Amino acid sequence: MKIVLFILGSLLVFLPLVTIAVRRLTGASARHALMGNIAMFCGLFLITAVCGFGGAASAAAPETAAAASSGMAEGLKYIAAALAVGLSGIGGGIAVASSASAALGAISENDKAFGKALIFVGLAEGVALYGLIVALLLLFV
Repeated sequence: MKIVLFILGSLLVFLPLVTIAVRRLTGASARHALMGNIAMFCGLFLITAVCGFGGAASAAAPETAAAASSGMAEGLKYIAAALAVGLSGIGGGIAVASSASAALGAISENDKAFGKALIFVGLAEGVALYGLIVALLLLFV
């Protein structure tokens, strides 16, 4: 059973490469590739969750059950930290991309708008820093 799960997990990791190759050959939109990547991530996440809960439920001795549950909590802590950094980085990148392009347009029309534009770009970048701080709090507190 573990071999099948390992093969399935490996397939889900490398399947987005197939969607990228198909997109390059057919010229399909990037939306389908993005949805495929999201589906593969969710599938892999479900497989790891099932394996984690299955390992904790099938423990024979109470000592191993306690060790398995602490291992599960440790693993979920790392997943939460990774999601905090990753999603805040993506959100910050999207925010900086839109605010920086608008700021450059505003600065090209009026040089006095530089200070305000810099503040908005800095605020958008702060989202990623907040995600990093949350991840550090999750890991070390």
